[in-house]
Amino acid sequence: MQPQSSRFRAVLTGATAFTLAAALAACGSTDGGNKGDSAKAGADKGAATATGSAAASSAPGSSAPASSGSSAPGSPAAGSTSATAAPVPAAGSGKVLMPTGPQAAFGKARDTAAGQIMMTTLAGPKSGVSGKVWVWLPPEYNDPKYAKTGFPVLTLYAGGQSAGYNTWTDNQLPIQEVDADLAKQGKAHPFIMIMPVQNLDSNEAKALECADIPGQPRIGTWMAEDIPDFVRANFRTVKGRDGWGLMGASTGAFCSAKLALQHPDKFKAAVPIDGYFNPDSPLWKGYDNDRQANSPDLLVAQGKADVRMLATAGGANAYEMKLVKAWVAKAAPPLTVEYYEQPGGKHLTTDFKKMIPDTLQWLTKNLAGPQSD
Repeated sequence: MQPQSSRFRAVLTGATAFTLAAALAACGSTDGGNKGDSAKAGADKGAATATGSAAASSAPGSSAPASSGSSAPGSPAAGSTSATAAPVPAAGSGKVLMPTGPQAAFGKARDTAAGQIMMTTLAGPKSGVSGKVWVWLPPEYNDPKYAKTGFPVLTLYAGGQSAGYNTWTDNQLPIQEVDADLAKQGKAHPFIMIMPVQNLDSNEAKALECADIPGQPRIGTWMAEDIPDFVRANFRTVKGRDGWGLMGASTGAFCSAKLALQHPDKFKAAVPIDGYFNPDSPLWKGYDNDRQANSPDLLVAQGKADVRMLATAGGANAYEMKLVKAWVAKAAPPLTVEYYEQPGGKHLTTDFKKMIPDTLQWLTKNLAGPQSD
């Protein structure tokens, strides 16, 4: 992607106010360092309070994880790291989709206090794209009590180019440990977390923007079709879109907003953290109609997506606040978008980290939890 300062070029307008109940919980932090995770810090003091904006009031979803099954579940195979997505299984009468196979081969990426993060390379049959995907399963997944339980799925997109890496897999953003702890307290669903790459080249001039840009690898189809098929092939999930959410920071915010707006049949909720919304990859040159069809800045106002979103901005970055507020103000029903302004927040990994507990709880309220038949 281009530098953040050139990305944020939407026309800015006002936004209506909607109060968001939870204040963000503070976590310990380290200095942000990954590419794309820091931008021009706003010079304004930004003494913000928890506010928000919506085209319509957002209805709360289910809140606490529940349900249990019987007998010990299987786990993904360890070994080589490649996978091919399988077709989505035919709909039945139950709430749970059991894995259809073929089972992918996973290697261990790293251990966390909440279990290991696995990695495979997914060769997408619909897109023709091959890329890395990291997976974390909540502790409940391999608990025999949950052997016949389907789990909600949260796909996480990184900041920066994310070619060969995903920042949600390292210790700068310990979302896996936070989710496991909140799930024990009954405050968050135990989510299956899927963390794909977003680009196939580290050169920002070749940014794919989570879209099928003409003449380029079909990364949009890989994300919207092949990855969900892969997840259903390998893991017990919740039937339908109600248990499927997206979240991302910076460039990943763009991806989460765009994919949710384009595919409301697949995703119910999304959290774009400190994002931009106007596609600006040089690869769109000569294809402006296609670029506009993939623009969250336009999609948000079309009134076609029955999706719930929480859009955030850092309170120390006046430019970012105006940009996100302007985008939120465009939201047309049935889409609902709430706005959160992080007090003193900057466009840094350390501040994204502080928002993890409340974003997980927001997603829990707006997505279905574990289900059993």
